[in-house]
Amino acid sequence: MLVYEPVMEMILEPGSTTPIPNEIPGPHLNESGTYHYLALGDSYTIGASVERAASFPIQLKARLEKGLKVEVNTEIIAVTGWTTDNLLNAVNRGTQLPSYDLVTLLIGVNNQYQGKPFRVYTKEFPLLLELAIELAYGNPKNVVVISIPDYAFTPFAQGRNTDKISKEIDEYNAFAESTALQNGVPFVNITDITRNGLSNPELVASDGLHPSGVAYKRFVDVLYPIVLPIFD
Repeated sequence: MLVYEPVMEMILEPGSTTPIPNEIPGPHLNESGTYHYLALGDSYTIGASVERAASFPIQLKARLEKGLKVEVNTEIIAVTGWTTDNLLNAVNRGTQLPSYDLVTLLIGVNNQYQGKPFRVYTKEFPLLLELAIELAYGNPKNVVVISIPDYAFTPFAQGRNTDKISKEIDEYNAFAESTALQNGVPFVNITDITRNGLSNPELVASDGLHPSGVAYKRFVDVLYPIVLPIFD
């Protein structure tokens, strides 16, 4: 999540730049029984400090594959420390596919942590959401915006102004939720899960900052019933 951590590896490199076509709403199950999922974000999407299999996109992929008996190819575009402009630049460089059956978007904590003006987020998050919708066959129902976790409830944040952190996270999430709902995109609140991080240490990874695999499983418990109708 935060810039102090030197993890800057792209989980799956975006492929060659591909124009985004205007296609009919998906999902589109191909002949091999495969869906395509794109996860956009930062270290919360990578699953920093946990095994890749414990990250929420990979846990969601596994849950969908088990429940639907299909394959879910998963592309992750996310880097630790990324702000909205970093993610915008990456998506604009291109994705592996022109369209995806499901796109999740979780971004903004590094805007807050780095003290960027809130107006940067209010300008760039809607652009990211627009791109996410275009990449989801133009169907907003195939996109899910996920709220920003609250790192104030981690050992890392103790000694900092945790009230200020939580207040600003709430402001970011309120804008993300409003923007998502105005565009017909589902919004999933997982922030409350992370606010149990001090009272329930198993929700925090070994670095004392990021969510643990247990926390990401709880994210997926909330996400799964939201995304399941996409595949009906």
